[in-house]
Amino acid sequence: MPRFETKLQFSNNLLVKPIDIMTEPCTPSSPGGYPSDCEVMDGYRQIARERGEKTHPAGVSALVLEKAKNIRLLLLDVDGVLTDGTLHYSSSGEELKSFNTQDGFGISLLHQAGVETGIITARKSPMVERRATELKMTHIYQGARKKNEAFKEILKKTGFKPFEVAYMGDDWLDLILLQQVGLSITPANGADELKDVVHYVTSRPGGEGAVRDACTLILSARRELQKLLREYTLG
Repeated sequence: MPRFETKLQFSNNLLVKPIDIMTEPCTPSSPGGYPSDCEVMDGYRQIARERGEKTHPAGVSALVLEKAKNIRLLLLDVDGVLTDGTLHYSSSGEELKSFNTQDGFGISLLHQAGVETGIITARKSPMVERRATELKMTHIYQGARKKNEAFKEILKKTGFKPFEVAYMGDDWLDLILLQQVGLSITPANGADELKDVVHYVTSRPGGEGAVRDACTLILSARRELQKLLREYTLG
């Protein structure tokens, strides 16, 4: 079995593709014996290539970039995605939430690039309504215990196909949508079962920039990121 050295090719801090360069042949293990370290590593590389997995924390695979460039709508869960998942209550019993401003700016950048956004959450909160309204999010579904029904309604209303939609969730209630959309995302704090099935795991947790990571991925794949950045820089 030939031995390969994997080189990573990056563009704008995103992994474009892994490049395998043959260096020297593996020494085969003896018949019936354990595989050599070289053979084990070759096996892992082959699995990663077949599954299109991330090969670097700062980047994503070419397969994920290909999926992300088709996205016209980003849908989000709230608790654990737009927030850190912690629930705070005032002395009067009012539920309080905190949101990340970088996430909000990322959502605004998506809008500038023509990508719609929305929320599908099982809980109800006036703070969520206010935040979504502030950010001019188009699709707001609260109290949606059956998230699939809200998803179908959005598809019918917009005419978008599932492959044109990205969804980001952090727990089991989100699995039904994550398995249908074109780009499935979970934050770093997402449940392990979600990390096993999604296309992309953000480097940051919910409420701490995870949504901004997802927005950056989509904008980069659509070749919009640098164009938008130029609008905020001199010259």
